[in-house]
Amino acid sequence: MAMTVDETLRALSFTASLPEPVIRGLAEVCAMRVAPAGTTLFREGETHDEFSIIADGHVSLRMNVPARGDLPILSLSTGDILAWSALLAHGRMTSSAQAVSDVQLLTFQGPELRRLCEADHEVGFHLMSRVASALSRRLLATRLQLLDLFASQPPPVDPAKRA
Repeated sequence: MAMTVDETLRALSFTASLPEPVIRGLAEVCAMRVAPAGTTLFREGETHDEFSIIADGHVSLRMNVPARGDLPILSLSTGDILAWSALLAHGRMTSSAQAVSDVQLLTFQGPELRRLCEADHEVGFHLMSRVASALSRRLLATRLQLLDLFASQPPPVDPAKRA
């Protein structure tokens, strides 16, 4: 038997420990969406106004690198957030997202979610705290990737030591 939006919100790591009134508020502006494997959910640089939480499945975030094409930068799975830029008024995507497997998403229209956060500061506080925490973890993961990249390259040669 499929879970309701409320039940799914209570079960996901991103929202599980939220106070019940916050869960109910989010559930009122949330819809379930299924995307088959291979679906492009949004593209880098485009405006996309739908914030999502992955309820089930896997998504690959990709960035376009000149002369190399779209490269994977991060793998997301159940409980991770997707398209956080939609929480901001501009909603311009900083990467592309593709469903690696069939994906079930809890989706929130950006304008509607922003209105809810403005009207109910408890919802806004809890949601933005969780988003900030998720982005902090992603920033750390990016730093670690950069360290790996630089660690695998030989150190630069000091021109003063060449002579």
